[in-house]
Amino acid sequence: MEMIQYNRLIAPLLLLSLILVVPLAVATDVKYCDKQGEYDVKVQGVEISPNPIARGQPATFSIAATTGAAIDGGKLVIEVSYFGWHIHSETHDLCDETSCPVSTGDFVVSHSQVLPGYTPPGPYSLKMKMFDANKRELTCIGFDFSIGFASSVADS
Repeated sequence: MEMIQYNRLIAPLLLLSLILVVPLAVATDVKYCDKQGEYDVKVQGVEISPNPIARGQPATFSIAATTGAAIDGGKLVIEVSYFGWHIHSETHDLCDETSCPVSTGDFVVSHSQVLPGYTPPGPYSLKMKMFDANKRELTCIGFDFSIGFASSVADS
């Protein structure tokens, strides 16, 4: 009888601990490039899935933001650093990463890609600038992420 009560107590605790320890998407701390800057687009958070990112597997960065004015189009400029060294830059059309035009209020910018299997594991930093169609900077944020040691069998 005591074993049944023990299992009823332990099973929910184990399930809760697994949910807390093994999240599929993790919210990441975001810092503005200019702490005193007044950006037109306010970023509420970034989710990275999976986190850490697995080499050779799809990874998605979802950025939740708010704008006080509609955005007809623009660009995202992304810079990646590894151990503080700039290693990669890319530019994307904003409308490829979110629905355009972006209406006043909340929106999400989402970018997915597969990192090659030879990508070194470790800590990375990402800086993202968002510009409108007139090349005016709407926001600039930075955040850290990790690439794990796991990779796909196909890349081995």
